[in-house]
Amino acid sequence: MKLTLSVIKADVGSIGGHLAPSPELVATVERHVREAGRELVLDVHVGHTGDDIAILMTHRKGTGDSGIHRLAWDAFVAGTEVARAQGLYGAGQDLLKDSFSGNVRGMGPAVAELEIEERASEPFLLFAADKTDPGAFDLPLYLAFADPMNTPGLLLAPRMTKGFRFVVMDVQHTTQDRVIELDAPENLYDLAVLLRDPERFVVESIWSRASGAQAVAVATSRLHNIAGKYTGKDDPVMLVRCQMDFPATGEVLAPFHLGHLVAGGMRGSHQMPLMPVTLGSPVSFFDGPPIVTCAAFSVRNGKLVGPVDAFAHPFWDAVRREVAEAAIRIRRQGFVGAAMLPMSELEYTGIVEKLGELEKRFRVRAEK
Repeated sequence: MKLTLSVIKADVGSIGGHLAPSPELVATVERHVREAGRELVLDVHVGHTGDDIAILMTHRKGTGDSGIHRLAWDAFVAGTEVARAQGLYGAGQDLLKDSFSGNVRGMGPAVAELEIEERASEPFLLFAADKTDPGAFDLPLYLAFADPMNTPGLLLAPRMTKGFRFVVMDVQHTTQDRVIELDAPENLYDLAVLLRDPERFVVESIWSRASGAQAVAVATSRLHNIAGKYTGKDDPVMLVRCQMDFPATGEVLAPFHLGHLVAGGMRGSHQMPLMPVTLGSPVSFFDGPPIVTCAAFSVRNGKLVGPVDAFAHPFWDAVRREVAEAAIRIRRQGFVGAAMLPMSELEYTGIVEKLGELEKRFRVRAEK
């Protein structure tokens, strides 16, 4: 029987602004999932990245299961009650609907799910990002699954030389899912054309062309598409299977040394470098910088082993120093030019109202 890995993430309250949830809030969410999910889930892990709480569940219900999604939703509702009682900031922030409607997709929480035939050894990585959007994963996934300069397995591992299929979503198309499938390496340039714009085109999933098995699932929801206004950054999660038919763990982790510029930071409106941090890290500088954690697991018969903190190695201390320096440099530019997001991304913020007011005050000079 197939195994399903489901990770559902939401921000339902944090201490001191957008820093981190309280221990009581996290404990409440985990307790609810474990107690109410006894008959639904095989195993559970609950952790947080910045102010976002991620619930990882293993089960046999398949993707999009109403019971699994309801379990997570109710856990976040219970956590929201704690957040309100403690006076935490942004209590229930990511719960954008009043009641559960069968699936949390389109309701605020981010969701990534994989339904797999469990291998004898099944290693996988759970990435969780805060203060950024789903496009933050585009470049690392391109490098890990399509670029032999990063991933020698594309040359050395016989089953990986057949390449991978990328499913890319146009997240600006809000009425239905609009996707395209592109094969690497044949469609590499086409893929690059799309991923040049990570605010619009987001890798949703990646599949092995040798086996047909899914390797990657990314949460692609954008909160402003749901709420119609800025309500916080999307803070995506991602599941990545590793080894054998897929890139090695180190090949998946390597691109995160770049500290590449992503949308996010203060009020979700800036360009900032993505910093790989240890599990449970809060955010700090300028509501950021945008951060990403990686929890490494193995799973056997649905039982989780781990996590190992993949970014806790001393190597990543040097990366964090470089990312901090890059964050300071771009912040020196303030609101000017490339330091802020383009107007298409700012249309959900108050700056559009201000521009509307100023527009009325412009005048065309008469020719002399």
